Amino acid sequence: MKEDEKQNRTESGSISRRDFLRDAGIAASVPALGTIVGTASLAQAQATSPVGSTAAGSSSDLITIELFVNGDKYRKAVEPHWTLRQLLRDEIGLTSPKDWCGGQGACGSCTVIMNGRAVLSCMTLACECGGARVETSEGIAKAKHPIIQAYIDNNALQCGYCTPGFVCTAKALLDKNSNPTEADVRDALGGNLCRCATYQQHPPAVLQAAKNLKQA
Repeated sequence: MKEDEKQNRTESGSISRRDFLRDAGIAASVPALGTIVGTASLAQAQATSPVGSTAAGSSSDLITIELFVNGDKYRKAVEPHWTLRQLLRDEIGLTSPKDWCGGQGACGSCTVIMNGRAVLSCMTLACECGGARVETSEGIAKAKHPIIQAYIDNNALQCGYCTPGFVCTAKALLDKNSNPTEADVRDALGGNLCRCATYQQHPPAVLQAAKNLKQA
């Protein structure tokens, strides 16, 4: 561009499309470069941090609790955000509490019994379970509770995914009400979903278990 044309463009305040794009590109690259540099500095700082230094999610955030599960005593260090379901499955190794609904408390497949009540283990914080007594379907089966055989006799399960939650809910009901009506059973099991839709077989199974408990 000639010198007099540059002078005219400067005086008129106009700018060419090429000059605008060039200047805009430089302006945009400055914050981006700053982000890259900042990220690199953070990564370098993390890499050089001494092992055991305090950070979010580090061992310093762990909470130690003691609880009883199926009659056995456990002492575990848990993260503040862990659920009882995570503790039972990932730390203790009891895989019966499932996670069908993704931890939304909507399906009942993670149900366990805590201090005599049926609870959703995916909605219960592990750090709040200190001193609790928890039962899972593994413990119920080990104790040879009549509900297990009643479920088998009445074909109240197909794939078995949701069965542990149903079993725990049913056992909690029978612990409180040894002579439930069918309406009582249906009301108690109302929060448990069944993937295979064997809903009609659950009430007869629970009622049979109640009858067998009386004869025991």
